[in-house]
Amino acid sequence: MTMSRTGTRLVVGMVAALATTGSAALVVTGAQAAAPGCRVDYRITNQWSGGFGADVTVTNLGDPLNGWTLTWTYAAGQTVTQAWNATVTQSGNRVTATNVSYNGALGTGAGTSFGFNGSWSGSNPAPTSFALNGVTCTGAPSTPAPTTPAPTTPAPSPTSPPPTSGWNPPANLVTPLNQVWQHVEQTYNNGNLYGFRNYGWDQVMANRGYLNFCVRWDSSATVTSTQRDQIHATLARQYKKWMDVMVGHNAWPYRDVPVRVVGWAVRDRNQLQWSDNSVDIYVNNIRENAPQCSEPCGRFFNQNGQYPNCPGGAARHYDQSLWLTDGFGGGAGGDWGQRMGREYFMSNLNTENMHILLHEIGHTFGLDDFYDWTPSGVGGFLMRAGSATSITEFDAWMFRDWWRHLKSRYGY
Repeated sequence: MTMSRTGTRLVVGMVAALATTGSAALVVTGAQAAAPGCRVDYRITNQWSGGFGADVTVTNLGDPLNGWTLTWTYAAGQTVTQAWNATVTQSGNRVTATNVSYNGALGTGAGTSFGFNGSWSGSNPAPTSFALNGVTCTGAPSTPAPTTPAPTTPAPSPTSPPPTSGWNPPANLVTPLNQVWQHVEQTYNNGNLYGFRNYGWDQVMANRGYLNFCVRWDSSATVTSTQRDQIHATLARQYKKWMDVMVGHNAWPYRDVPVRVVGWAVRDRNQLQWSDNSVDIYVNNIRENAPQCSEPCGRFFNQNGQYPNCPGGAARHYDQSLWLTDGFGGGAGGDWGQRMGREYFMSNLNTENMHILLHEIGHTFGLDDFYDWTPSGVGGFLMRAGSATSITEFDAWMFRDWWRHLKSRYGY
């Protein structure tokens, strides 16, 4: 099912020092409600001279919504230049973001996210107020007065840390986890696992908490704007399954890791049936007999984290590629991204667990294949291709083990 990857184990000639770029992430939690409550998390994910990137998460705390519009006002003249996962317009300082076709329904307690790039001059303060469907957000639903007194006995304090707060795997997984780590230390990068500097971990930390993607459309099929947005949403949803494994664990610094698609590569521009500028488009730049986004913008080709020759600048760089190929069987993954059949991906856009993609993302972060051996005491798991279709407890702890061994290189 899965082809061997070319990044984490085999690439040894492009080791470079890790450079962090941008500014520290800013999270502003405000109110936002529809009927009658909502919450907005506005986060600046990257900032450079004259420009910035941001992610916005909208959580509906009121009645279910079938379509939403979020508005806010900038105080310092910032301008939104492009957006994804929402239609964003601006009139003066007032910004309006409206759902797209696949994220308009928000049940009570449900949330959705969108992102954008913008420009600024002088200062870049976060908005102080948001409104959802015309109602100012307060961050919490209205609450009726209680009909009975609240209990006066406090809840007992926990006597042990939560299971994901540190390196404390279940006892039955300690031995197989040690076997796996010993194996990767001996076999990766000619026995120099720690010398390689382009694991998925390195990319997330260099960006300070996000990942940019290029889609290599290795196909003669056309793509509508709706399909484009669905591909982005599916990629982000599957990536989130791995990133959620890390939340609250062992000093992992991010609550979420947004995934953006910043570029598309095709042989013929007419295949892409949209005219907006939400993504950069690269036409007939062929590498490995497939369309390729601009190499000066790719981290695989610029592992020092600098992109001086990228046409869109550092903000438009891509860390990985999603390479979708007509008739391709199985999958491949590495520090460069993930590859699989275009037909498989498009037919599984709404699948809860796209297991080939999940498996290949595992490789991007260093997880091994298990074709010729199985650790003691474990059976089916995602990284043993064909034996599981979702991330298992053993997969999760193997993933966390990589962070345990690499986090010191990032100062954690």
